[in-house]
Amino acid sequence: MMTIDSFKINGWKIQIAVIYKGKIYGIAFSLDGEAFLRERIDALVKHLQKRGVEVDLKERKSNFPHLVYKTLIGEIENEEALKYLSFEGTTPFEKEVYETLTKKVKRGKVITYGELARILNSSPRAVGGAMRRNPYPIVVPCHRVVASNGLGNYTPKVEYKKFLLMLEGVREWIS
Repeated sequence: MMTIDSFKINGWKIQIAVIYKGKIYGIAFSLDGEAFLRERIDALVKHLQKRGVEVDLKERKSNFPHLVYKTLIGEIENEEALKYLSFEGTTPFEKEVYETLTKKVKRGKVITYGELARILNSSPRAVGGAMRRNPYPIVVPCHRVVASNGLGNYTPKVEYKKFLLMLEGVREWIS
């Protein structure tokens, strides 16, 4: 199933789509309208299907977009929202990265790819790959992972990373 909802936040309209079946299989969001949201949903579906996840895009109402929104604005801690994620289609390493990041890096804080890699006994490149493949943006706060020399990348847009960090009160990484 899929559900889409829109919310207003700091003068922005954010659209949140959630693919689910009991638990959340993936999240897509857009600050740039429905056409871009559809592109993000298509990319998410391709990723999930490539990982062997069966996706049903029948639209049904659910509270999952509201849960993601409440996580976005800090009413729900990211760690609390983890229990709603299926983790189906993620590798054991990716799941470990997502859980570690979500539990260790709280709202308003950042961590470098290298620091997270050291915690996980891994490499910054492997952590970056897991962040790029994160099917649960906002809930698994990959926007909180920065490069040692600057903001770093973000899928779908670096501007979204800046928006999310500003929303959390992280100003020093935004130029």
